[in-house]
Amino acid sequence: MPELLKLDQISLAYDTADGLVPVVQDLSLSLDKGSIGCLLGASGCGKTTVLRAISGFEPLRAGAIWLGDTCLSEVGRQVEPECRRVGMMFQDYALFPHLTVEKNIAFGLRKWDKARRRERVGELLALTGLESSGRRYPHELSGGQQQRVALARALAPEPDMLLLDEPFSNLDVDTRERLAFEVRDILKKTSHTAILVTHNQAEAFAIADRIGVMQQGKIVQWDTPYGLHHQPASDFVADFIKREALMAQRAQAYLRGEAG
Repeated sequence: MPELLKLDQISLAYDTADGLVPVVQDLSLSLDKGSIGCLLGASGCGKTTVLRAISGFEPLRAGAIWLGDTCLSEVGRQVEPECRRVGMMFQDYALFPHLTVEKNIAFGLRKWDKARRRERVGELLALTGLESSGRRYPHELSGGQQQRVALARALAPEPDMLLLDEPFSNLDVDTRERLAFEVRDILKKTSHTAILVTHNQAEAFAIADRIGVMQQGKIVQWDTPYGLHHQPASDFVADFIKREALMAQRAQAYLRGEAG
């Protein structure tokens, strides 16, 4: 598959009263069209800042971001967020409580003609298993259903790429892992390219084709889930993978009532 997303040695920093604070340094990655990538790491490692840079909300201090043949960002120049053809899913769903499921999904389609908009909403309701919920309101849905509405709304305008910012963090463990598999299936059916940001290894391994383990603003290994498990590039990666796996096992044991 052709390359769709390319981050070429990007650096990002925040202005503070004491000067610039580096957050991301010389970070590079590429993702093929139709693939799902993931930035995996602890809080504060810079993964969400990278996602914000791809979406157009953080200016680069160095490097460039490309989507296909279009340079989205470079120093001193960037395409506006609304012109990037990039969809976004948030961890808090960000649904409009006063709108039905159908109207939430259709929110980004206001410039489409009525017939085409209705057809697209119907397609997405079927794709996400929400056919019977179109006229319900967000508060009438479970957390998993609300997240599927958020996914449908993000996919509705047919973006070139989808960004997912900790999308399952507000769900319980069982729902989180099940929904991760469902989201992967949906993205693969629609051939969408996506980048997920998470601190949860189980989510990353359930959904991603390639995972970037991050440490202090850098990707220390960009690899397949198999490669991370069987060929860690450093002691940090090996320890991180083992630690996260152990935490997931303990969480599952607790839910089953096996932990005291």
